[in-house]
Amino acid sequence: MKTIIKTNNAPAPLGPYNQAILSGETLYISGQIAINPKTNEFVLNTIEEETTQVMENLNAILQEAKMTFEKVVKSSIFISNMDDFSKINTIYGRYFNEETAPARETVQVAKLPKNVNVEISMIAQL
Repeated sequence: MKTIIKTNNAPAPLGPYNQAILSGETLYISGQIAINPKTNEFVLNTIEEETTQVMENLNAILQEAKMTFEKVVKSSIFISNMDDFSKINTIYGRYFNEETAPARETVQVAKLPKNVNVEISMIAQL
């Protein structure tokens, strides 16, 4: 059985997908980009602000599912420029305890939706 997770505190999907799906005890969060859900505008001033908005969108979805970042077991980070890795990593790291941080990969891609610079998806476990 799957449960659709939806919150107004994260951006609405830009296509035929949901913000997240809870299947059994596993939460699959779709890739999030830096859209402010209150204004529906992109937050692209700096890579730090962009990454913070992405993480806050993920946080809102986790909260809707009654979870926290401590429940995340896997993250996938897609970035348009590997030169931004350390800045993204610094912001990302603020949301996790380093000793219990999830598994992760970071991949540079040619292009992301709406020409953003970072997109992050997550898998969490109850």
